[in-house]
Amino acid sequence: MPFAFYMDHNVDDRITEALRLRGIDVIVAREEGHDRTLDPLLLDRVYELSRVFCTHDKDFLREGVRRQREGIPFCGVVYSHMNTNVGRCIRGLVEIYYSNDQEDMMNTVMYVT
Repeated sequence: MPFAFYMDHNVDDRITEALRLRGIDVIVAREEGHDRTLDPLLLDRVYELSRVFCTHDKDFLREGVRRQREGIPFCGVVYSHMNTNVGRCIRGLVEIYYSNDQEDMMNTVMYVT
């Protein structure tokens, strides 16, 4: 089953727009007023929506690993460094989207380099 993305407020809008132009379902944290929500609460919100979280914030790597260790379910975190080329980030997210499904992404932390 395909999945949808939830973008952290720090993800470049060009990435979000490129995914949407490809027909990929994306919500941005600030569209829901969650641009200042605490990390654990934001991942809870993303889980409620059954979406994979995309971010440039390393704190979410730690939160994802904590949840893996403690058995707290989440729908997946995809991290890319803030300085990752926009085109490379788009290609990486598109590849993740088309090569995985919702079940594959559950409780995973992935990187776009």
